[in-house]
Amino acid sequence: MNQFEIGEEIETTVVQVSGDTVFIDLGLKSEGFVDKAEFMDDDGNCSVKEGDKIKVYFVSGNRDELHFTTKLKGENADSSVLESAFNSGLPVEGHVEKEIKGGFEIKIGTSRAFCPYSQMGYKNRLEPAQYIGRSMTFVITEYKNEGKNIIVSNRRLEEQAENDKVNALADKLTEGTVVKGTVKSLQSYGAFVEVQGFQTLLPISEVSYKRVSDLSEVLSVGQEIEAKIIKAEWNTAKPERSKISLSMKSLETDPWSEVSSLAVGDKLTGKIARIAAFGFFVNLKPGIDGLVHISTLQDVNDKTNLSKKFKVGEEFDVVIQKIDADEKRISLAPATSNEQDDDASDYLKKQDKADDGDTYNPFAALLKKRS
Repeated sequence: MNQFEIGEEIETTVVQVSGDTVFIDLGLKSEGFVDKAEFMDDDGNCSVKEGDKIKVYFVSGNRDELHFTTKLKGENADSSVLESAFNSGLPVEGHVEKEIKGGFEIKIGTSRAFCPYSQMGYKNRLEPAQYIGRSMTFVITEYKNEGKNIIVSNRRLEEQAENDKVNALADKLTEGTVVKGTVKSLQSYGAFVEVQGFQTLLPISEVSYKRVSDLSEVLSVGQEIEAKIIKAEWNTAKPERSKISLSMKSLETDPWSEVSSLAVGDKLTGKIARIAAFGFFVNLKPGIDGLVHISTLQDVNDKTNLSKKFKVGEEFDVVIQKIDADEKRISLAPATSNEQDDDASDYLKKQDKADDGDTYNPFAALLKKRS
């Protein structure tokens, strides 16, 4: 017991979770423990397990048991305990009584403290009225006049918790790691996905090799996804500036790996995928688009508004002119429709039969020659 001072912080390991108690490793003959209730979430689940690293503060003990806590319970806090908490940086639990000028009045045990607006909450700050009546954790930033003037901060603790989380995740969530996450919201540019408590971005361009114009057609809030981390920028000094980008597309087979099934001269019917000033792209296979350049189109020029002449989703007949698999580019040109080709073929067959007779048809012979 003499090895620890009241409020002293230590980092230790959970050795067992049993009943209402979380036992921790002290490297001593005496056992260290923390009340399990301190780790229970709103759903009644314990947030720690055997082997987890945790930070705790020494509260009291004897030769056989040493009691630690993650925060000091307010109802047990007199002025001397609060002074010790201030000197050691021990978190204390307080009750938000009411809103006053410049912030909130906080009750901690029998003492009253003041929490400025700027020190309440951190990333997801609420309206002031939403804090009233809550029991929250604070750190004492100022202790004067034997406890008559106490200033506390909730923000400082939340910032530190975020720092600790970022430091822990930075070693695990690295570029190339495949992770599972939950979709939290959908935006026009991508989806925000929570991965191990950290918010990441899945850009719309990284959802699939297939073109996605509306995320709600392929994803939904609450959906569990698997993706690869393609960018991880950790800022341990300012965790809020840390960024992670995900890609579901990276776990798919690249459709361009099978582009060998296409060849120059192939005639295909595809759908217009998107329109630009210089031409439009036609989808040939899932994930593979080719460009019909404006210079290959009849009755148009560089001043023509292609969006008025052609529509996205419209079928268009093309012939492949060039394939550049390395650059993932295919050049296309307009082609006669398959239906037109079939009609012409049927007509020529009929003319072939007619040629077997005595009547010479110069028009049929001309068509046959051109074919």
